[in-house]
Amino acid sequence: MPFVTVDGQALHYIDKGKGPAVLLAGSYLWDQAMWAPQIAALSQHYRVIALDLWGHGESGRMPECMTSLDDVARQALALLDHLHIDRVTLVGLSVGGMWGVRLALSAPQRLNGLVLMDTYVGVEPEPTRQYYFSLFKQIEDSGVISPQLLDIIVPIFFRPGIDPQSALYQDFRARLAALPADRLRQSIVPMGRITFGRDDLLPRLGELNPETTRLMCGDQDKPRPPSETKEMAELIGCPYVLVPEAGHISNLENPAFVTEALLRFLADRDPCSA
Repeated sequence: MPFVTVDGQALHYIDKGKGPAVLLAGSYLWDQAMWAPQIAALSQHYRVIALDLWGHGESGRMPECMTSLDDVARQALALLDHLHIDRVTLVGLSVGGMWGVRLALSAPQRLNGLVLMDTYVGVEPEPTRQYYFSLFKQIEDSGVISPQLLDIIVPIFFRPGIDPQSALYQDFRARLAALPADRLRQSIVPMGRITFGRDDLLPRLGELNPETTRLMCGDQDKPRPPSETKEMAELIGCPYVLVPEAGHISNLENPAFVTEALLRFLADRDPCSA
């Protein structure tokens, strides 16, 4: 499996297919495997890169120098440099969109396009931030995501009507339950605090290119509701689309819809500029 050393730690990624490059940036608590349906389809026409956040999947622990999501954007650029990729279309879901916007603002010359999914780059509402931080403290103290916390955390990621006995739901729950104490304390909890303690980028969204930016959101996303997507789309001046019958991980709850939307967006980008 391919790795690149960034800030002293091993960052895991996959690199599949040939053609214009697409970088898939996923959600907190999920690894690159969350993109499996999109990777299978997009890699038939594009070079698809997908990375694991620190402490997620096969990536190493979060580097001690990390203090903000700007660091993740810088580390992703280091990965692109390592792969000799000059320009990429970035598809960022949840925290992937939060740091993806930072990459777009810091290095706009590196992007052919930007798709932001189920994400929000304003500050976390204070009651929500305090609530999430209280969950992080419980996980840090115990070194485990307890069954009681799993009952709280897992449903956040899915639409209310999902079958809790479905493989998608149960596999995610099992992966969280199996996370070891050192990974939780060294990477997962610190990464969560960085994510939900982020600063406000809403005032800078007008700097993005509306012609090459698209927003998507599950129509039943609870942590990042469609109202946030609409707010950001208006600030950017770009279109947005709601993914039907989908919650926060919209690309897995309605993979066919999301994959088709991404293929249409990518087809609109000039492949000669990649």
